[in-house]
Amino acid sequence: MTNWVIHHADMLITMDGQRREIADGGMMIRDGVIEAVAPTNDLPTIIDARRLDMRGYVVMPGLINTHHHLYQTLTRAVPAAQDATLFNWLKTLYPIWARMDADAVYTSALVGMAELLLSGCTTASDHLYLFPNGSKLDDEIRAAQEIGIRFHASRGSMSLGESKGGLPPDSVVEKEDDILKDTQRLIQQYHDPKHGSMLRIVVAPCSPFSVTPDLMRESSKLARSYNVTMHTHLAETIDEEKFCLEKFGHRPVDYMQTLGWVGSDVWYAHAVHVNHAEIRLMAHTGCGMAHCPSSNMRLASGIAPIKKYRQAGVKVGLGVDGSASNDGSNMLNETRMAMLLARVSGDPAGLTAREALEIATLGGASVLGRDDVGALAKGMCGDFIAFKLDSLEFAGGAVHDPVAALVFCAPAKPDMVMVNGKLIVSGGELQTVELPPVIEKHNTIAKMMVNG
Repeated sequence: MTNWVIHHADMLITMDGQRREIADGGMMIRDGVIEAVAPTNDLPTIIDARRLDMRGYVVMPGLINTHHHLYQTLTRAVPAAQDATLFNWLKTLYPIWARMDADAVYTSALVGMAELLLSGCTTASDHLYLFPNGSKLDDEIRAAQEIGIRFHASRGSMSLGESKGGLPPDSVVEKEDDILKDTQRLIQQYHDPKHGSMLRIVVAPCSPFSVTPDLMRESSKLARSYNVTMHTHLAETIDEEKFCLEKFGHRPVDYMQTLGWVGSDVWYAHAVHVNHAEIRLMAHTGCGMAHCPSSNMRLASGIAPIKKYRQAGVKVGLGVDGSASNDGSNMLNETRMAMLLARVSGDPAGLTAREALEIATLGGASVLGRDDVGALAKGMCGDFIAFKLDSLEFAGGAVHDPVAALVFCAPAKPDMVMVNGKLIVSGGELQTVELPPVIEKHNTIAKMMVNG
């Protein structure tokens, strides 16, 4: 593996314990792990290394995506779902998604992961919860290994079909014994808990309106027997809140508590409609949440109380969410949206640019249960991104505050993206996968799925 010396960065954002921002900064990476971070002149000497002169760049930790549905790149901007709330949006798209196969899952994953990497994301968690026509979570895992992203693959599931009072059609739900058996297989085959792991498995029943209480309970038992993390959608809309009250007699967060779905190994996607007591419960039990601002705006779901979560001590990360409710996979844009949405109700300090970057890095690492990514510090994984400060987007901004400019200015593409000591993006171009044929194939599949 190549050793690296990164030196003379105009600004190196560490996100370390002191939140240092080092002018003329540098670092050393050996065997995929950061060995030193310091002003360039204070770096130790290393001879056997490739050197990267970062004059004119701002360097920071790779961004971390805590919630996504990669397969949804196939159904972006579908006309019938453009102006719908969550439940109607899902009912429109379920029959289209039922036409997916293994090749569709694999190809859509490559497209979504490419977008993530090209927007500065180095670690991503994806939530795949339907498996029609022989598709498997393995199809996404293969894409992640080929493209070079650090990946948390969530084995989602739906078992509560329309005939039993759930939202999804029966054609896209699975038998619960089959779900649990396949989840166990995936953990045994792929999960790597070690420091610097490139692949972990997450147990992730889809939502209160698509799985039974029994599946939630058995899934938590399985996850905890293997010491893996747990994830689900929760409290995304008022419709979901009404569903939980009518069917289970509990508000969504309270319902999770009755099922044993609280703890430091659990995080929820969205968590928009919560009260003070539920925020305190999440903080007390160590639950995390994936904030998905673009999706919540797109589907008119509401505004998650991020400032209250952070003040209470709840772990908060960012998620681009489904590529058919965003409709993109741009993590830097999501960081900007989080800052802006926190201010739209009248608080200009609802979220600062630096706080937004912290959520997108350290916050995401905490939500995913990782202590080896999210910061540039000794012993952390060699994951960083670098932006050219002379780009059009930063003109007139980077000269004043290059850190804040990353968030306030229009989202720019990173010139470099390194994951685990490997340069995945160089000169703004993906180095691991040739994109034009992937895009062509992806568009062909998308047309076939939507047209039936």
